[in-house]
Amino acid sequence: MFEKVLIANRGEIALRINRACKEMGISTVAVHSTADADAMHVRLADESVCIGPPPASQSYLNIPQIIAACEITGAEAIHPGYGFLSENARFAEIVREHGITFIGPTPEHIRLMGDKIAAKQAVKEVGIPTVPGSDGAVTSDTEAARIANQIGYPVLIKASAGGGGRGMKVAEKPSDLMLALSTARSEAKAAFGDDAVYMEKYLQKPRHIEVQILADSFGKVLHLGERDCSLQRRHQKVWEEAGSPALNTAQREEIGAIVTKALEKIGYLGAGTIEFLFEEGHFYFIEMNTRLQVEHPVTEMITGIDIVREQIRVAAGSPLEMDQRDVVFSGHSIECRINAENPFTFQPSPGTITTFHAPGGLGVRFDSAMYDGYRIPPYYDSLAGKLIVHGKNRNECMMRLRRSLDELVVGGIETTIPLFQQLVREPDIHNGDYHIHWLEQYLSKHGA
Repeated sequence: MFEKVLIANRGEIALRINRACKEMGISTVAVHSTADADAMHVRLADESVCIGPPPASQSYLNIPQIIAACEITGAEAIHPGYGFLSENARFAEIVREHGITFIGPTPEHIRLMGDKIAAKQAVKEVGIPTVPGSDGAVTSDTEAARIANQIGYPVLIKASAGGGGRGMKVAEKPSDLMLALSTARSEAKAAFGDDAVYMEKYLQKPRHIEVQILADSFGKVLHLGERDCSLQRRHQKVWEEAGSPALNTAQREEIGAIVTKALEKIGYLGAGTIEFLFEEGHFYFIEMNTRLQVEHPVTEMITGIDIVREQIRVAAGSPLEMDQRDVVFSGHSIECRINAENPFTFQPSPGTITTFHAPGGLGVRFDSAMYDGYRIPPYYDSLAGKLIVHGKNRNECMMRLRRSLDELVVGGIETTIPLFQQLVREPDIHNGDYHIHWLEQYLSKHGA
């Protein structure tokens, strides 16, 4: 096992990784920008190294500085968390070239799954169902029109190198197609330096279902059930549940078996998530995230499995200690992402926390790096905390979430707490009757 791990991230996820390491008896190194000198993960790590000024490009994305921090402190491994360099295949290669362990998948799998077109083809070959669409990049307007007519409108144009909803456009009818193509290509080029796009059938009211997996270096792959991430705004997840209100036991077991068999075939290592759209009983592959997910705590709550601990163990060469039959799902869990934003305009709200009180009680977890007097900087993602609750069933979980939201106090900045206080009282949410477009439709009716 590692003696010292460097955490190449910030905020709540850096604190989460620090906790797992401490419980395993592993010393930790925090890296930080000058803006994060007083951050909680810096305070609680055994050592800390400043790696640059506030802009992420000069600090959290500064590969030479991160490698230097490892060499200075003697860290044997790097945990990248999520975001930043977590899915950067070249970073994983550089880490390996320096004799340091990257706590994550191989660079080859990161690169494969980072290319949306290549990923779709790869998973199709190992038996994972995909959305009808182009087999690769759409290279001409004529080809685009032919494929759109073949799969039927509406169609979705997506950037091959994309993510976060950028380079993604919908063409409702043939007359919309050319503008959607040119706009998607322009956005993709600006955001990712690559204007390659591909096309898929646009599903009308699908759920967003993802399957969490763990794999070791001995060929064992386990699935830890699914999460429902259908409540989204601009393709960004807002609320996540485990398990999904839309799936039954047979569907859960079916997709879990498909995913584990597929990842056994490609020899995957570490934690990962296969994401699907689910409509009318059918699963359609969207993408694979080769990293820890923001929403991993809901899976931990219903399985009792520490996903970060397992990431570290398998990266160190240890086998998974459980078999699929040992993975038992208990109750229901929901996570709300508490962002430092206006709850309805979503304008970022950096600033100083003047009052902070986390909710507590049975089945309540609040993952956050906030504290009284902490200043949320304006340079990074606005995620300020994650409220996670667990109950013996979904109804108990919803009531516990409602109580916990009313108990959570964050003063000095605007947060999305009021939005969740409304959502938890909505009949559709209580009934689990929502899809990936539901939240944006709700917000448009309520003036957001």
